[in-house]
Amino acid sequence: MPEGHALHRLARLHQRRFAGAPVAVSSPQGRFTDAAIVNGRVFTGASVWGKHLFHHYEGGPIVHVHLGLYGTFTETPVPMPLPVGQVRMRIVGSEYGTDLRGPTACAVIDEAQASAIVARLGPDPIRRDADPAPAWERIHKSRKAIGALLMDQSVLAGVGNVYRSELLFRHRIDPYRRGRDIAEVEFADAWTDLVALMKVGVRRGKIVVVRPEHDHGAPSYAPNRPRTYVYRRAGDPCRVCGTPVRTAELEGRNLFWCPTCQV
Repeated sequence: MPEGHALHRLARLHQRRFAGAPVAVSSPQGRFTDAAIVNGRVFTGASVWGKHLFHHYEGGPIVHVHLGLYGTFTETPVPMPLPVGQVRMRIVGSEYGTDLRGPTACAVIDEAQASAIVARLGPDPIRRDADPAPAWERIHKSRKAIGALLMDQSVLAGVGNVYRSELLFRHRIDPYRRGRDIAEVEFADAWTDLVALMKVGVRRGKIVVVRPEHDHGAPSYAPNRPRTYVYRRAGDPCRVCGTPVRTAELEGRNLFWCPTCQV
């Protein structure tokens, strides 16, 4: 599932491609039945909160998109070829078009519904108006493991498995430590680091987490991906201490950590 930085990159791209002009919106697949509501309207902007993308249109309609595990946007210069595969939504502007396939959600909503979605989410570290206080309030009262809390979108919006694993390693925090046992200074330092890391992700389009002094040795976990400290490195030696990286399942998601560095 794309993490929050990827959604912010998409919003900025769609803003550049479509904002300020009418766009043609259709559903070649036929499942986005509300496409006609926004078809031909002026695309006024795109915004993001966590992993939720909002396309805003003149007159008030908002298209809410959640990519989920399989959703993707693909961009093509106009004229666009005929749709291939199950295209849920097609947007065509004056110079570019984009096809959306496989999202968990794609629906026209109003401002009140958009506000209700945002109200269920924790702060998004990438947003300029991000306030870490609600996240800290939830974390320091919780008996749940911090590794689980960081993946809870109602606590922090936009954090996924890579940022979760890597942030905890960078701050030497055992992912099984209870939220209530995290010191306020630890949370503040981790929040500041997370904001910086996710903003790098927006700029570069990649999750870059390994410090220069550790960015050598074993290759990344997949081609064309930057190195990670622990994510998808189970059994490999820790880049700092050499201890084999461990993995386990925590609330349905694979967790990665160094049992020596993270105590």
